[in-house]
Amino acid sequence: MKKFLVLFFVSCALMATAQDTASYTSSEIIYGRKDGMALTMIRVVPKQATNGKCIVELVSGNWVSSYRGIDNRIKATTTYTKRGYTVFLVMHGSQPRYTIPDEVADVKRAVRFIRYNAHAYAIDADHIGITGYSSGGNLSLLTAYADDTRDANAKDSIDQVSARVQAVGVFFPPTDFFNFGTANFEAYKNKKLLATIGVAGAFDFKVLDAATKTYQPVSDSAALVIIKQVSPIYAVSADDPPTLIVHGDADRLVPLQQSQSIIQKLTEAKVPNNLIVVPGKGHGWEDMFTQKEKIADWFDKYLK
Repeated sequence: MKKFLVLFFVSCALMATAQDTASYTSSEIIYGRKDGMALTMIRVVPKQATNGKCIVELVSGNWVSSYRGIDNRIKATTTYTKRGYTVFLVMHGSQPRYTIPDEVADVKRAVRFIRYNAHAYAIDADHIGITGYSSGGNLSLLTAYADDTRDANAKDSIDQVSARVQAVGVFFPPTDFFNFGTANFEAYKNKKLLATIGVAGAFDFKVLDAATKTYQPVSDSAALVIIKQVSPIYAVSADDPPTLIVHGDADRLVPLQQSQSIIQKLTEAKVPNNLIVVPGKGHGWEDMFTQKEKIADWFDKYLK
């Protein structure tokens, strides 16, 4: 027992030292609730003077949010916190329970929550950037390019504010599920492929049957509408925020073509944009911090 107590107090001392020496502080926040469950995010604040701006980073892979490895995610925010940014690591509902439209709604709620509480968090409500990897990139773009619709009659005043962001910087995002990698390859129709890579649940769109009080698969025509809605390339317009995309040219999971095609659309719409193609890299790589610094530069430029 004595040995256990010694180890316990040593562990506590080490933890306190680690917290004291870190260049940031972090805390968990509930930004909403659905189905009786809390939606959470982690706020990471630099200990030095902040710049009054914030970055929303989506904790997402395969359209799944998880606290696994969250300590490393928090530490990795130093790319931004060292420049004075407050970072919000946002968790969203995960597939297969929730599909992509459900997850977009969660992300929008998070942005609204942050904007609504901007004064309390000592940030400027008009200087919010968003970032994510892969599915997190997809959700970031869908949030960024969405129409700025607000529900003035919403019971929750948070839902009455804007979910717009002012700049985007993402890694290898899926952007067009009708033309995935090549023209007319409709990836969402290949159920075997979706199941193999573990994302079938993200496309398992359902609607509530009022009579049976159960969720039933949507019709084929309705599914087509939703697929277009979750493909950010079809939402590009001239009022979209400046967008930077980083993509490896050896990515076999999300083809480089996905980024190239949406960059072309952004250019046609005269939206400031840039595509950084990383030679020989696939769907993620060890030295991604080099490109992450480029995204931080992008936010420095467009979150003035």
